[in-house]
Amino acid sequence: MTHSDQPRPLQSRASGALTGKVRVPGDKSISHRSLILGALSVGETRITGLLEGEDVLNTAKSMQALGAAVERTGDFAWRVRGVGVAGFAQPKAPLDFGNSGTGCRLVMGAVAGCPISAVFDGDTSLRTRPMRRIFDPLEKMGAKVIAVVEGGKLPLTLQGARDPLPITYKTPVASAQIKSAVLLAGLAAPGTTTVIESEASRDHTELMLKHFGADITSVMEGQHGRRITLVGQPELHGAAVVVPADPSSAAFPVVAALIAEGSDVVLSDVMTNPLRTGLFTTLREMGGAIEESEVRGDAGEPMASLRVRASKLRGVEVPPERAPSMIDEYLVLAVAASFAEGTTIMRGLHELRVKESDRLAATADMLRVNGVKVEISGDDLIVEGRGHVPGGGLVATHMDHRIAMSALVMGCASDQPVKVDDTAFIATSFPDFIPMMRSLGADFS
Repeated sequence: MTHSDQPRPLQSRASGALTGKVRVPGDKSISHRSLILGALSVGETRITGLLEGEDVLNTAKSMQALGAAVERTGDFAWRVRGVGVAGFAQPKAPLDFGNSGTGCRLVMGAVAGCPISAVFDGDTSLRTRPMRRIFDPLEKMGAKVIAVVEGGKLPLTLQGARDPLPITYKTPVASAQIKSAVLLAGLAAPGTTTVIESEASRDHTELMLKHFGADITSVMEGQHGRRITLVGQPELHGAAVVVPADPSSAAFPVVAALIAEGSDVVLSDVMTNPLRTGLFTTLREMGGAIEESEVRGDAGEPMASLRVRASKLRGVEVPPERAPSMIDEYLVLAVAASFAEGTTIMRGLHELRVKESDRLAATADMLRVNGVKVEISGDDLIVEGRGHVPGGGLVATHMDHRIAMSALVMGCASDQPVKVDDTAFIATSFPDFIPMMRSLGADFS
């Protein structure tokens, strides 16, 4: 475990308007994938804007352990010299992913196509999270899980396939992690590997595979789904990657600026991939003033500057088909809903139950302890907004960075301060969150 074992409590209180221009850290999804695909490529990959949080650094260490040359060349700048598709070496020690489900599950896919075995492990939180949905399709491709904790949890030992098989696989849920694991394993298989989604999940892996030279296509499947087809055994070539700012990280200062009266904040270079911007769509429907400018793109990923100003929000109904594009942002959306006038209904949130914590229950607890009326009905979260939040509660984070950050955002505009029991885990995804929010005027103490 790379985080501190000592809890770091913190209190957030209303401080008035938030103002300034900032760039949130590089996107975590792109950062993980750039390291992994750089390691599976021939030649050199140069990455700028990499998120240097614990989750991504653990992925970098795992790529080194698997034989790639990975080095930091400057602030947020990294160089990877890859080993080629199926070229990973036998690691000498377990691969420790800390708190990162994304890093762990994607690397399982990459290892599954190599004739090696590797032990996958993580911290206490990651050891509670389900992995069977990942290794089930990998076993169909010829990999074997030869040691695993009951319930399909970490630590586990994965034996990669000596002769991986291409498959056609329909994902049971909209999950970019399942899809990506299958595609990364499919790189080493002859023929064509196909993934079918009934609901489209974020497409960063497809875009980045194409950027590194893979032959991959994606077409509509039904009303909301996608059919992704990958031709196996390509020679991927190292490429330059500029990592855009993470929309999931941007979500926190965006909501803070919307709810803190008089705020006017600009966030630069935020990824605006439509499969990641469900939160911004929803906040605009609620009446949030969020304007885009300086639109550009890199490696297939669009980005823009966002200007966010304090707004009177109103309750809305969020459809279930929007969940894949904002699954990590429902916690902070619930905070925005608490400050809105009227009822906000968020539907189809079953995936929140298998994140770093049971985020559905934890979100409801965070709101209740701060005086907000909230109800869970099946997989729906219903928040009764009254235009203000009483605050005054102590929020249990359950070792979950997004609960901690959401609670601190709530305190930026609540009537009474909001206390958080532990902020240590924020470093897994957003190491500079606290100083950055303070630079905008937030009162964290």
